[in-house]
Amino acid sequence: MNYIIEMLNITKEFPGIKANDNVTLQLKKGEIHALLGENGAGKSTLMSVLFGLYQPEEGIIKVRGEEVAITNPNDANDLGIGMVHQHFKLVHNFTVAENIVLGYEDTKYGFLEYRDAIKKIKSLSEQYKLKVDVNSLISEISVGMQQRVEILKMLYRDAEILIFDEPTAVLTPQEIEELMHIMRDMTKEGKSIVLITHKLNEIKQVADRCSVLRKGKYIGTVDVANTTVDKMAEMMVGREVSFKVDKEKAKPSDVVLTVDHLSVFNQRINKDVVKDVSFEVKKGEILCIAGIEGNGQTQLIEAITGLTQSSNGRVVLNNQDLSNQSIRDRNVAGVSHIPEDRHKHGLVLDYTLEENLILQSYFTEKFQKNGFLKFDAIHTHAENLIDSFDIRSGKGPSTIARSMSGGNQQKVIVAREIDRDTDLLIAVQPTRGLDVGAIEYIHKQLIAQRDAGKAVLLISLELDEVMNVSDRIIVMYEGETVGEFDPEHVTENELGLYMAGSKRSDH
Repeated sequence: MNYIIEMLNITKEFPGIKANDNVTLQLKKGEIHALLGENGAGKSTLMSVLFGLYQPEEGIIKVRGEEVAITNPNDANDLGIGMVHQHFKLVHNFTVAENIVLGYEDTKYGFLEYRDAIKKIKSLSEQYKLKVDVNSLISEISVGMQQRVEILKMLYRDAEILIFDEPTAVLTPQEIEELMHIMRDMTKEGKSIVLITHKLNEIKQVADRCSVLRKGKYIGTVDVANTTVDKMAEMMVGREVSFKVDKEKAKPSDVVLTVDHLSVFNQRINKDVVKDVSFEVKKGEILCIAGIEGNGQTQLIEAITGLTQSSNGRVVLNNQDLSNQSIRDRNVAGVSHIPEDRHKHGLVLDYTLEENLILQSYFTEKFQKNGFLKFDAIHTHAENLIDSFDIRSGKGPSTIARSMSGGNQQKVIVAREIDRDTDLLIAVQPTRGLDVGAIEYIHKQLIAQRDAGKAVLLISLELDEVMNVSDRIIVMYEGETVGEFDPEHVTENELGLYMAGSKRSDH
């Protein structure tokens, strides 16, 4: 069999962990090969070994049948291997063209020679239908366009083997559709693609074969056409997974949160990033605010939770105006918050698990007396939550938060915020970067809160999540609300158009 890439028995260790444990991956010429696995399964590590960012302790790599040593990304480029990283590596104050030729420039008498480069970029973008304006600054173009620049950067260096690391995480449904077409066109031209992802429906849509990693070990490779999504999920997690979010119809009652003509002004760019937004969330419902990243959702939540000062409007919880209250006062009044950035705003990474679980309640009678902490009570509290939320860690309550996996760090935050038993639970991208097993778990928790009569405000970029979990959907675009929908009566495609700003309704 002719493989263009063979990674044979690769082992890569970091202190205390085998990220790749005797993994073999074989890529055929002209195929799209998906690499599937949970968080921390070792997918990105394996591809970083192929791209020369890490050196393996064991195993060999063959390219076009020849054994090679790839000591850095330049070696990879010379072998025709290119990679689009999950977080783009672009210079924001350079133009599209400058980014594409960076490190690969033509010079004549010491001056940059751009004419031929622009010609080559234009012919590549026509060939692969990657329309970009070569003169735009990166800082002025959308995330989807930035991704096209990354793809052109690889093609400009004549890459034959293309690695895409979680390429759809930041795209709209329409952009994802376009990317799938681009990938198929590339394989028709003889390119070979490795697609790292944990989104099973995308694998079904575009990949020929799929290799699964679990906890650093190779589980197997399957033909995508003959394998169900359920089977792939089971290989990835090691048990059956339910994709259907089970929930009864919502029974909303009293209004818990009122956001009234709220605006947030950003001094750095001298304009409102949240513009006159109003809505209500009631007991017993999940209201989802959907939108593409960077359309004011982050600032809206910061204004509700007190992390940012609003420039106009009011935030009212159970008829109490919180607009000028401190963060602690808002927490005590009944706001729970699962933040977007779990490291920056959710946890103190160098504290233990038990300390992180009382960050908003250490000053209550339950955990202190006369200013002294009750360590036994704190310890017991942590043990109970670890048990009921299935938090996995090396040393139980005394585990340092930094050493835990992303999914378990997220469970710590979810456990703490739900346990506080407030009227309002704000969950911002609660499943970002988590795998199907952890997502299933967190969705059940959100619905259980709703059914217990709490008001849940969900902010999500994942359309599956928006459609499956919410009872009402509001779409935000450029700081404004552009439409309100019932998930039963709207399609993903239509939501995508509102999210991209090409449609709006005045509700």
